[in-house]
Amino acid sequence: MNAYPNAPGHRRVDTSVAAANDLAPKLGRLQRLTAAAIRDAGAAGLTADELASQLELSRYSIQPRTSELKLKGLIRDSGARRPNETGKQAIVWVAADTDGETEVKK
Repeated sequence: MNAYPNAPGHRRVDTSVAAANDLAPKLGRLQRLTAAAIRDAGAAGLTADELASQLELSRYSIQPRTSELKLKGLIRDSGARRPNETGKQAIVWVAADTDGETEVKK
């Protein structure tokens, strides 16, 4: 059996387990789409909200993929922050092998 981050995580609550089971067949595709979008963004990177918008998917489908990809060593926190849709500062993700500093956009 696959374990997180290679399988969707859940909180051992029936609704969370059901959601994870529903997502499982789509997980690899969503991780690949997320990783590719971040890689393509280069040093500018993307926040979870920006990823969701660019991929035309729900932030709730995309944000957990960033945690999974970080654990897999494919992406990293750039250190930069940009406001998300609520105005709060959000992590700007870049590919793990991206060199250079990112620019903080306001």
